[in-house]
Amino acid sequence: MISRRQLRIKALTVLYACNRKEIDDLETAEQELMLSIRKSYDLYHYLLLLIIALSDAAREKVVLSRAKRIPSPEDVNPNTRFADNRVIGQLRFNEQLKRYAGATPALWSRKEKITGFKSLSRYLGTLGLTWESHPEVVRKVFSDMTGWEAYKQYMSSPDGSYRADLKFIRELVTKLLPASEDLSSSLEEQSVYWNDDLPFVAAMIRNTLGKFREHDEGVDTPLLLMFTSSDDEVFVKVLLRKAILNSEKNSALIDAHTTNWEVERIALMDKLVMQLAITELTEFPEVPVKVTLNEYIEVAKDYCTAKSSTFVNGILDKIVREMRADNSLVKSGRGLIGES
Repeated sequence: MISRRQLRIKALTVLYACNRKEIDDLETAEQELMLSIRKSYDLYHYLLLLIIALSDAAREKVVLSRAKRIPSPEDVNPNTRFADNRVIGQLRFNEQLKRYAGATPALWSRKEKITGFKSLSRYLGTLGLTWESHPEVVRKVFSDMTGWEAYKQYMSSPDGSYRADLKFIRELVTKLLPASEDLSSSLEEQSVYWNDDLPFVAAMIRNTLGKFREHDEGVDTPLLLMFTSSDDEVFVKVLLRKAILNSEKNSALIDAHTTNWEVERIALMDKLVMQLAITELTEFPEVPVKVTLNEYIEVAKDYCTAKSSTFVNGILDKIVREMRADNSLVKSGRGLIGES
């Protein structure tokens, strides 16, 4: 499932668009939010397909090596450990991955429009998630992988177990793919929704691979759902909607707790992060205060200025103390041990 941290960031992105007047009503904002989340789920399957595409590249290399007119001993007996990786074999047979990839329209940029038969034909030709339209990206990532020290160790290791196969694929997903500038650039070009998604989606795939077992064929191995339960979907929708509706009230609250600093002078992203944090504090009694504060301080570190996290932390701490003093901050439910 998509993590709560990622959902908060998605809400922040849409809230920013609303403040820039790119979105001007609640219904459109919610549609944009859900589209953004769906695109992350697309990327989850797209990267699983990339792993298979890398294996295909390895298999093609083996075939070409054996077809040389004067093959070397290595060409005749190539190392096929990655090409035959058993975890990738399970992904090949996974029915959920096949269904999603086949049914999902491929990556169509918002900048492109269907204006005639030519563009319509091109659009229809992109149906289904596939890396066939971007072979250069697969080749570049494959080249980076084969020069990677972890790959060399995996290929030369005497440990030929399924566990070794699984360990390498998890390292590939969590270390090599997020670090690939070519992959990141390609994803950003393919979808404006993927600019910051790669590390989050890599973590989702890592969690998925934890469910794989050696003796399964992989056909029925469950992949992650977009939302594990309706709670997450409700959470992110309410978070965004209430933040938009209470924007003026929350801005006034922030202003009241900002000493010698007018709210108009606060960086927009700082203000929006605090507005979301206040919304979560007041609208979700089941979420511990400490969790909310920690989450938005971390978001501020990644999406605001260098000193923003300290500033955001200080203002939110003042607001929480005042809310507790006048009993306007009510928390209840499980997981709230230590709450005042």
